[in-house]
Amino acid sequence: MSAVGLGLAALGRPGYLNLGHGDDLDAARTVAGLERRCHDVLDAAYEEGVRHLDAARSYGRAEEFLASWLEARGIGPGAVTVSSKWGYTYTADWRVDADPPEVKDLSLDTLRRQLAETRSWLGPWLSLYQIHSATVSSGVLDDAGVLEELAWLRDGGVLVGLTVTGTDQSETIDLALERGGFDSVQATYNLLERSAGPALERAHAAGLRVMVKEAVANGRLTPRGGCAPLEAVAERLGATSDAVALAAVRSRPWVDVVLSGAATAEQLRSNLAALEVRWSAELDDELAGLAEPGEAYWATRSGLSWT
Repeated sequence: MSAVGLGLAALGRPGYLNLGHGDDLDAARTVAGLERRCHDVLDAAYEEGVRHLDAARSYGRAEEFLASWLEARGIGPGAVTVSSKWGYTYTADWRVDADPPEVKDLSLDTLRRQLAETRSWLGPWLSLYQIHSATVSSGVLDDAGVLEELAWLRDGGVLVGLTVTGTDQSETIDLALERGGFDSVQATYNLLERSAGPALERAHAAGLRVMVKEAVANGRLTPRGGCAPLEAVAERLGATSDAVALAAVRSRPWVDVVLSGAATAEQLRSNLAALEVRWSAELDDELAGLAEPGEAYWATRSGLSWT
């Protein structure tokens, strides 16, 4: 797995909750147009050395677009790490204003159906399959049928992981560690939302691969977010605010992969500039005040509009 991966949430469907997502896509909102855009960003990522590509059943046609790119470029299963997720069904039917755009169901029936769908597209490339947005309250980590099915998948050579979300990320991670049988965990962690850090450190110590999503907080930690303290640091370092935000996450010794959610090749290259940012304890101290209470962070996130 590469230190920076590419998540396809913003490239497989015409609507997403990143700030300015609609402006990023502009005319690339048709199925064919978005497939071309997705391929362009994948080309840029591969050229820059990105080798971890993360999709989900609910990311519109992301798995389909990824599969067509892998086939067109002749990229074999061993050349990249491909991860995907099950648990949400995309229901927007290519509309940006659909409410809701996706429906969550972490049942055994959904796992079996969506695994078959994922395999129909990604087949031999699938390296890691994850529960999408597991929570303690969902009960998925107490569902014997789901856990048995995931164990069967793991025995067949596909790694098994979970992604977590919301104010109980830490509790969910710790429950997954207690249950066992997981190879990776993917969580939201950034300069604004740091609450899952200790649990992610415990997961890393237990041998799980730690992947971080939403490192730029759905655009709030990019130039569009107007975060003055972050912008000041970025200007002083000669970098962009998104690169600094990703560098902050990469600096944590328990992070294995941080995902870029770029919707354009330019955004991706800006994100990858994080690899050139030299982090320090002084920068940590300077930006410590950006951290928000978990409840406030997730309330703000839930209020973001899909565009």
